[in-house]
Amino acid sequence: MFGTLSKEAEVKVPASKAWALYGTLEIGKVLVGKLLEAVDVVEGDGGPGTILKVTFKPGSSFSYYKEKFVKVDDANMVKEAEVVEGGFLDIGFDLYMIRIEIKENPKDSSGSSCIVKLTIEYEVKEEFVANVSFVTVEPLHGIMSVANEHLLKSN
Repeated sequence: MFGTLSKEAEVKVPASKAWALYGTLEIGKVLVGKLLEAVDVVEGDGGPGTILKVTFKPGSSFSYYKEKFVKVDDANMVKEAEVVEGGFLDIGFDLYMIRIEIKENPKDSSGSSCIVKLTIEYEVKEEFVANVSFVTVEPLHGIMSVANEHLLKSN
């Protein structure tokens, strides 16, 4: 079974500033202590092929997962990270990927705001289809809230 969920929000900063956070390793640093216990770079420099170990706070559904950046497109402001170990893969998922897209706000000709869209794509084995209920937009909402608060404070 394949599925997608997404969340979109307007942010009152230029797209380039939002991408400087979401499109780099900075986003992990901002989330540590608020949503996550730790984000450690296993290998890479933030470009495609980078692998991160994301450790969740005690009491979370998962203790950790490792994700690999499969796409970092600075020109189009799109980043895709796929879970390669732990997390959803431990409960029957074949694919769990997060895509981040930053776009100019079409309703703002001044360029002082942008649209941030986070999407989860997943594929789960048929015998584990009940575990799809664990996939929610809540983590996306949390990431956006913390990141957007950070962007607005540093604006």
